[in-house]
Amino acid sequence: MLPSPDHILQLLGLDKTSFHGSAPSLLLLIFLLAFSWLLSRLLGRAHRYYVNCQRLRCFPQPPRRNWLLGHLGMAQCSEEGMRFAEELSRRYCHVHVWWLGPFYPILRLIHPDDISPVLRASAAIAPKDELFYGFLKPWLGDGLLLSRGEKWGRHRRMLTPAFHFDILKPYIKIFNQSTNILHAKWRRLALGNSINVDMFEHISLMTLDSLQKCVFSYNSNCQERPSDYIAAILELSTLVVKRHQKLHLHMDFLYNLTAEGRRFRQACRLVHDFTDDVIQKRRRTLAHQDPESWLQAKKGKTVDFIDVLLLAKDEDGNALSDEDVRAEVDTFMFEGHDTTASGLSWVLYNLAQHQEYQEKCRAEIRELVKGRETEEIEWEDLSQMPFLTMCIKESLRLHPPVTVISRCCTEDITLLDGRVIPKGNTCMISIFGTHHNPAVWPDPEVYNPYRFDPNNSEKRSPLAFVPFSAGPRNCIGQTFALSEMKVMVALTLLHFRVLPNGEAAPRRKPELILRAEKGLWLKVVPLQAQH
Repeated sequence: MLPSPDHILQLLGLDKTSFHGSAPSLLLLIFLLAFSWLLSRLLGRAHRYYVNCQRLRCFPQPPRRNWLLGHLGMAQCSEEGMRFAEELSRRYCHVHVWWLGPFYPILRLIHPDDISPVLRASAAIAPKDELFYGFLKPWLGDGLLLSRGEKWGRHRRMLTPAFHFDILKPYIKIFNQSTNILHAKWRRLALGNSINVDMFEHISLMTLDSLQKCVFSYNSNCQERPSDYIAAILELSTLVVKRHQKLHLHMDFLYNLTAEGRRFRQACRLVHDFTDDVIQKRRRTLAHQDPESWLQAKKGKTVDFIDVLLLAKDEDGNALSDEDVRAEVDTFMFEGHDTTASGLSWVLYNLAQHQEYQEKCRAEIRELVKGRETEEIEWEDLSQMPFLTMCIKESLRLHPPVTVISRCCTEDITLLDGRVIPKGNTCMISIFGTHHNPAVWPDPEVYNPYRFDPNNSEKRSPLAFVPFSAGPRNCIGQTFALSEMKVMVALTLLHFRVLPNGEAAPRRKPELILRAEKGLWLKVVPLQAQH
C-alpha cells in the first residue's frame, strides 16, 4: 500500500506550507517517491529470483520447451504423460527442477533419499502447498487435508482415537455388507453368465456406501438407487479436476461466474447441509451423555466416526466446533471413497492380468474361511492373508491412487547428499515416479507381488513405497483403507473370477486420483457359472 502524501512529507520533515502554490512540484515528488518504492520492490524480487536460480543450479533440469513456457504442457494428464514420468524417473533418478513458465520453479522428488527430508520435516517447515490443494477449500474447509500449523496438529491429535483398532474392528461387518450388495448387483446383471463392468463406477458407489454407514450410520442404498448426497460428492470431485485443467478458471472471481462454478457452489451447499443436519441431531443425542461411560457401553459395537469427533477433547478440554466437525467429515468422505476405489479397481485389474496370482489368492482365502457357516471376512483374518496383502501392495506400487503430493518449504531443507532446497520453493513428491524409479525398483513396470515378501523388503528404504505418504502428514486413514481393500478383494475372489475384457490395455489418467480413460472395464464371472 502506497504511503499518503502527508505521511511522505512528515518523513521528509516538511509540511504542506512548504509547497504552497507548488502543487505540480508536490505531485512530482510523490510520483518520484512512489516510483522509487515500486522500483525497489521489483529489484528486491528480481534479486531474490536471481539468488534462488543460482541456488537451484545444483539440481538437474530437463530441457524446456522455451524460456517463456518452461516445461508447461510437457507432462499431460494422460497415458503419454505417465510414460513421460516413467522416462524422467529413468533419466533423473533423484530430483530435478521443473519450470511452470519463466519464473515458477518446482522441485520434483523421485527417490527415497530425497523425499525423506521433506516428508519427515515438521508440518510447519513443509506444509501442503495451497496452490495445489486450494480448489478443495470451499468444499472441505479446514480439515486435516488442508489445515496448517497448530490447528492441523490439534486436529490430528484429536482425530487419532477415531482410527484406533477398537473403533475400526466393527467396521469389518460394514465392509462385508457393502461388498455383498455389490456382488448381488453383479449377479443380477450377469444372470449366470459373465458381464463387463466399469470397476471405477461400481466400486466408487460401494466405498461411498461403506463410508456413509461408518461415518453416519446412514444407509442411502446408493449402490442400488440414486442419492443426491452421493451424486453431489461425485460431481464435486469431477468439477475440481476440470478446474485444475483450465488455467483461466484458477481465479475465483472468474470461476464463480461460470456455470461450473455455480454447480460447484450448489453441490457444496447440498453436502454441507446434509452433514450439518446430522451433526445437529447427534449433538442433541449426545448432549446428556458422559463420554467415557458412553464409549464403554459401545465397546465391541459400531461407533460412528462423527460420534468420536463430537466427543473428542483436546489437552485443554476443548471440543471441536460444528464447522470443524463438518470439515473433518467432508474430508473423510472425499479422501476415503476415491482413493480406495482407485486402489481396488487397479488391484482387480492386475489380478485379472495375472491369473496365476489370482488363483493363489483365491486358494489362500478359501483355506481361511473353510468350515465356516458364512463366508465373511473377520478382523482377525486381515493378518492371515499374506499373499493377498502382497498383491495389494504391489498394485499400490504400480498404480498408486495418489500419484503426486505437494509441499511448500518455509525453511531451507538439506537433502541427504548435502544439496539444499531453498526456502520458499514448492516440492512435488512424485509417488508414481518413486514407485517406478529403476534405481529403487528393478523392472519397475512388471507386476511382481514377491517384491513385498518380507525377505525381499528388509534392505529397501521404507520410503520406497509411499502410497499413503509418510512422515507427520501421512494418511491417518490408511488402516481403514487397507482393511476395506482386503475385505473387498477377498470376497470378490471367493465368488467371482476376474478376467480382462479383451480390449486394449486401459490408458491411465492421473487426476485427483489415478483413473483410466473411459473407465476400467473388466469381465467378472460368477464362479458357480463355471461348473
